[in-house]
Amino acid sequence: MSIAVGQAAPQFKLTSSELKEVSLSDFKGKKVVLHFFPLAFTGVCTTQLCTMRDSFGYYDGLNAQILGISVDSPFTLAKFKEENSYQFPLLSDFNKEVSATYGALYEEFAFGMKGVSQRAAFVIDEDQNVIYAEVLENAGDLPNFEIIAEKVK
Repeated sequence: MSIAVGQAAPQFKLTSSELKEVSLSDFKGKKVVLHFFPLAFTGVCTTQLCTMRDSFGYYDGLNAQILGISVDSPFTLAKFKEENSYQFPLLSDFNKEVSATYGALYEEFAFGMKGVSQRAAFVIDEDQNVIYAEVLENAGDLPNFEIIAEKVK
């Protein structure tokens, strides 16, 4: 199932790298940028999240929240967040349910791994509707950060 622009964003609750439950509804009234990424500590995933980290100041004052989501454990994500100084929550979709709901789950990934989040980006408006959706087939590609920034304005 893929998520289309204009539809209500599927709601979720996930555990953060701080071991706290975070739900999409916590951010109603704000725009939300969801970044799905395959695996912590891999090159392109680090580039994806570091790009968001380095442009984080852009989002100040725009009433927007960035959330990173992968199938890694919350403990792995905590170390990944610490080592890269990410200022936004990283959420564990260890059970692969949210990635599947958003149509961002590889059935088969590298090295025979199954059920890994696809690289994807979604922008959700203040009313929790999807205003941008990008799911990348090639894990080596990065989301279109310029369009994401434009949608958040």
